[in-house]
Amino acid sequence: MALPETLIDPSLPGETTFGPMFDSNPLPMWVYDANTLRFLAVNAAAIRHYGYTREDFARMTTRQLCASADVATMALDWERGLGQTEINQTAVWKHRRKDATVIDVEITWNRIPFDGRTAVLVLAHDITERKRAEKQVREQASLLNLAHDAIIVIDLDDRVTFWNKGAEALYSMLSNDALDRKLSDLVKQEAGLFEIAKKELLISGEWKGETRHTICNGKEVAVSSRWTLVRGDDGEPKSILVINTDITEKKKLEGQFLRSQRLESIGTLASGIAHDLNNILAPILMSVGLLRRSLADEESMTLLGTIEVSAERGADIVKQVLTFARGAEGDRILLQPKHLISELVKMMSQTFPKNIGIRMQIAKDVATVSGDITQLHQVLLNLCVNARDAMPQGGCLTIGAETVLVDEQAAGAHPDARVGRYVVMKVNDSGEGIPRHVLEKIFDPFFTTKEPGKGTGLGLSTAMGIVKSHGGFVTVDSEVGVGTAFRVFLPASEKGGEAVKQETLATPMGNGELILVVDDEPSIRNAAIKTLEAHGYRAYTAEDGTDALALYFQRRSEIQAVLTDIEMDLMDGVALVRALKKVDPMVKIIASSGQSQDIKKVMLEEMGVSWFLDKPYSADQLLFTVHKTLNA
Repeated sequence: MALPETLIDPSLPGETTFGPMFDSNPLPMWVYDANTLRFLAVNAAAIRHYGYTREDFARMTTRQLCASADVATMALDWERGLGQTEINQTAVWKHRRKDATVIDVEITWNRIPFDGRTAVLVLAHDITERKRAEKQVREQASLLNLAHDAIIVIDLDDRVTFWNKGAEALYSMLSNDALDRKLSDLVKQEAGLFEIAKKELLISGEWKGETRHTICNGKEVAVSSRWTLVRGDDGEPKSILVINTDITEKKKLEGQFLRSQRLESIGTLASGIAHDLNNILAPILMSVGLLRRSLADEESMTLLGTIEVSAERGADIVKQVLTFARGAEGDRILLQPKHLISELVKMMSQTFPKNIGIRMQIAKDVATVSGDITQLHQVLLNLCVNARDAMPQGGCLTIGAETVLVDEQAAGAHPDARVGRYVVMKVNDSGEGIPRHVLEKIFDPFFTTKEPGKGTGLGLSTAMGIVKSHGGFVTVDSEVGVGTAFRVFLPASEKGGEAVKQETLATPMGNGELILVVDDEPSIRNAAIKTLEAHGYRAYTAEDGTDALALYFQRRSEIQAVLTDIEMDLMDGVALVRALKKVDPMVKIIASSGQSQDIKKVMLEEMGVSWFLDKPYSADQLLFTVHKTLNA
């Protein structure tokens, strides 16, 4: 395009008057010689924006307008542009104003013939602020990408316009795959939640809540979601800023803590109930032994057998409740888990259905643990029976053991864990799996998914109580249709050891020794007296601590042992023992209780009490304990 000759006076470069499109344009414009690069004319906007006068421009070349770092770039762009036939060549250069300020300029130029030479008409658009804003956006985006939270921007139509690295990690989807797609298509959440959140957002400008998201790979995560409405310069809603924090592990820990609290509350209640039930069952069990001595006919013996079995079954259930409620104390020895597992596998191979394959995976050099072998056998057996029931059509059951180190991070993931070495006994099955809503309740007492009559719901709660009493903890992972994996963590011992076999002794007889029986339950006192007297002992009874103390003062020289309940009104067992020890430090005492009394047991041990009887106890248990106490 040629400029009309009336618009330029070559004798006065830079001072020529141009038409309105040139002079009144708000953007800087100039014309320069393509060969000498000297300015031929500039408009008012160029003078105003760059700070040079017309005389300054008349003495300058376009190279002098460029910042030193961009001179070579300008020359290259210009040479490349000269070879092009298209109009409106464009480049971005850095220019220097008269006050030395460097600005970013988007240059558009056209080659024009003028007075026998090539001239160039230039339009300059200052994009410094735009570049600064773009840089700021990039820096902000970079910072947002450093955040662990998923930061997402969506428009009012639910389409994603920003997706940071945190979102990529949480939802397993790259930004390029998420942009311009609907968030509701990428993340499945509770039905109607998006509409509820958006409605509240438009009213109050924000919304927050906790929900569960199912992402593209089918994984479910718990998130804390915060939505903020972003408005444009005109005040109208423009987009929505979504910040989602993964709280899956936090919710898991909260669930464990709440379950622990719930179990503790249930345990306290169960412990009190168990105490009363044990007081009921104890005289029944002792009386069966006495009746067998006086009844010899077959019908009576059968009936007594039924009574004894029923009472023992009730006692076992109560014992499981107590084990769940407070843990269980037993004879602790050093034992090797691999021997325990080997014996269990041998038993299961003979009794479990043949369509269930049983595998044993025991690592080398598994550490020993200190524990009650009977109780730990019960833990593993409960887990294996549950695994069997989860595979009605057959499958694979794997039981194993290994030694692991629980570090601070792993210990923080479970409220009962501590830093240190643990032996992990594992029970895995390939069965039906446990749904999430059921998984949260499996350790609750009396909770069962089995048909009536096929389970009491105490197996897992009992196992949990036993493991906790051993200083350990239990974890479980399950996926519906894939299987379940239980992990029993027990503190490892640095020493080796094997289980010690206990000798079986005949029921001992007394030789006229006088035993003081103290209990606030008349039925227990009567049954204990008759059992002791039937086996060669003499007995006195007292219904509370004050009565017992008075009797002991009267018969101190004759009484050779005291059997006292711990939980009594007026003066409990601990107070009675303390008083008796002051009267006679050598008095022999057997403490009895129908519930777990760890604190009181420790207090009694510190006062020299070595023998304890857990209610309900049988006649043999009573007689063996009295015999050991007298001969200690």
